[in-house]
Amino acid sequence: MTSGVDTPRLSPLTSPLLGQARHGFFTREGGVSTGPYASLNCSMRSGDTPENLMDNRRRVAGHFGVLPDNLLGVTQVHGAEVINAQAAWPPGSGAQADALVTDRPELAISVITADCAPVLFSTADGAIVGAAHAGWRGALAGVLEATLAAMLHMGAEASSVHAVVGPCIAQESYETAEDMHSAILAGDRQAATFFTPGHRVGHYQFDLAGWCVFRLQRAGIGRAVTLGMDTLPDTQRFFSHRRRTLAGGGPIGHQISAIAPRQTA
Repeated sequence: MTSGVDTPRLSPLTSPLLGQARHGFFTREGGVSTGPYASLNCSMRSGDTPENLMDNRRRVAGHFGVLPDNLLGVTQVHGAEVINAQAAWPPGSGAQADALVTDRPELAISVITADCAPVLFSTADGAIVGAAHAGWRGALAGVLEATLAAMLHMGAEASSVHAVVGPCIAQESYETAEDMHSAILAGDRQAATFFTPGHRVGHYQFDLAGWCVFRLQRAGIGRAVTLGMDTLPDTQRFFSHRRRTLAGGGPIGHQISAIAPRQTA
């Protein structure tokens, strides 16, 4: 909960590719939550206390210089729906979707992740931005291409749009079984290059971040890169659903990634 001490300054991960837009891939550090949610948990659907969640999200909103209620998210469902955010909605009441776009500088749009890929988008001038949650199901459904298309519908040109894939589970950590391998290849034969033989017989190691970059490049985006950070082994900085599952399950927090259009004079 909120205390009387000064709020610590957050230090999210950033990319020069998104330099004209205010953005950040936030870690789990710098919040007030405790236990499995320690400390900057921003998932409104977790078992964390409402007071802690509001405080954590207030800190993130403050980093962007927007009102707490203007830090927007959606109810993520591993699909391809994109919301064009033009006004705020109450915290925790976002529609079912997995991406947002906006050109409103008073708004910051966000996704939460704990192994899935957070992908932030911006035009070169920072005027139109996007945020997408891309697990393998959402990526296969086309959430990244849909986010780019939504930005183009708002007036962006594909060649001017940049995207950065933030911290997610990396290939070395992402062991998959044959059912997932088959499902992905059934929808995208070109994804075969992002699988390597697994550490166990009948399994594969999957490069989710690389596949996301590939799909964006195939869709004609100007530039797409990955930060190359693995959420599973980095216990200090990142929540990880796979890590929690391997440890026997239980509650888990989620880190937030957010972006806001550049402020105009």
